[in-house]
Amino acid sequence: MDARVVIVGTGQGGFQLAASLREGGHTGPITLVGDEPGLPYQRPPLSKAFLKGGVAPEGLLLRPAAFYERLRLQVMSPVRATSIDRAFMRLHLSDGSSLPYDHLVLATGSRARWPDLPGTSLKGLLALRTLADAHALREGIEAARRIAVVGAGFIGLELAAVARALGREIDVIEAAERPLQRALSAPMANHLSDWHQAHGARLHCGTVLAGFEGTNGHVQAVRLANGSHLTADLVVVAIGVIPDDRLARDAGLLIDNGIAVDEQLLTSDTTISALGDGVSFPWRGERVRIESVQNAVDQARHIAARLRGGADAPYDKLPWFWSEQGACRLQIAGLSRPGDEACIDGDPHSERFSVQRWRAGRLVAVESLNDPGAHMRARKTLSEASLALA
Repeated sequence: MDARVVIVGTGQGGFQLAASLREGGHTGPITLVGDEPGLPYQRPPLSKAFLKGGVAPEGLLLRPAAFYERLRLQVMSPVRATSIDRAFMRLHLSDGSSLPYDHLVLATGSRARWPDLPGTSLKGLLALRTLADAHALREGIEAARRIAVVGAGFIGLELAAVARALGREIDVIEAAERPLQRALSAPMANHLSDWHQAHGARLHCGTVLAGFEGTNGHVQAVRLANGSHLTADLVVVAIGVIPDDRLARDAGLLIDNGIAVDEQLLTSDTTISALGDGVSFPWRGERVRIESVQNAVDQARHIAARLRGGADAPYDKLPWFWSEQGACRLQIAGLSRPGDEACIDGDPHSERFSVQRWRAGRLVAVESLNDPGAHMRARKTLSEASLALA
């Protein structure tokens, strides 16, 4: 219990691991290394409440400075982990220092995917991943009149809802035939699409992006593959993320759609664990990578329990997700695939309904709109079903 634990990443997963270790009785040094300035903070509000001005930066903090002092948690930021010396069990940092570890945990998360197209160096093109990104985007929205969002995933649609609520014109460009095509059933995705369009957003699905055009170094338009243009004085790129596995890859750890870990969330080096968005792990017969706060937090608690000498059961928590898009609060329990059967439960016209996802006669996920009770029942049902199959 006095082992030196070093955690690379100060997101919600890294924070939760440190807190769970110390609150569970770990007495050894715990150090968090983060490349962003300041203390660990919440990311989900960045695309919603923070952009609307509903929460100040200090309101995003997971805990105040006194919490880290009381629990004797060292936070090193902003400093970047540059390499891992596995032979001597040391983590090298960008400031020239290094940290010895008995156990290293990689909570490096993911980074925004950026298009390789003409015009991406123009000013006025932004992504949203960090608090600094959110500050820049909030300033950009305040000055913009017409905004283009590239990508109709969760972040893209959340941003679209915020922009419309602030009175901005908004175009959403999506290469797939419908928004959230890989993440949601057709009935739920179509319902959200209709809601956004009814509230003034222009959705361009099945539309391929060709590049960006500007004047005096600032973006002025989005160019589409069909030769047409969409005027925009601010462009938000929301085309997904890439697992940030660079540190692990350079250290020679196994990579498979992110940092590959086993059922105990251990990497190919048993002195190194990994968690969060940048990690792929075995789950119910398949290897998955899940981008959600819940997953990172649950994995952090699992690793903390293992490091404290707890039970060695495999990690098997049920994934769940949420997205707030204006008046639409979407909650998802379980994991579905695009080909899974979709059965509507309730009346979509009531703005409160669910879609059950079935595969080979088995319920695998439930999507619920504005119905937290249905979501909680789904989580209970799916968790009990997984225990029965174990």
